Amino acid sequence: MNTTLSKNNFDIKLKEHYKLYVLLKDKIIFESELEKSGIKYYADINEQPTIDSGIRYFLLDSDMQNVDRIVKENGIVANTESNLISDFRDEKKVMKLYVTIAGAVIGIIILIALIGKMIG
Repeated sequence: MNTTLSKNNFDIKLKEHYKLYVLLKDKIIFESELEKSGIKYYADINEQPTIDSGIRYFLLDSDMQNVDRIVKENGIVANTESNLISDFRDEKKVMKLYVTIAGAVIGIIILIALIGKMIG
């Protein structure tokens, strides 16, 4: 994170602002797009006890529409404090893994049962 840029914008916390949480995997893209668009932000990971729900960004209310555009155009998973969500694309991958493992276990059990019947 470009801490110099975000630390210089601490005054955002003193103005009309909102908080947006962005997942760690989208951090680089999000910050890059904010800088390209000239949107000031403040983010300090050291103030957060955990980043499980994302990195907290302080953004001006006046930039809300531009930030929404950035989030939508880049497929960034972001949420506000009151509306915590997760990345469903990641959950879909995990569910696929569970189904694959369950299928393999069931296949092995059936194979063992068939071999047991042929031998016994």
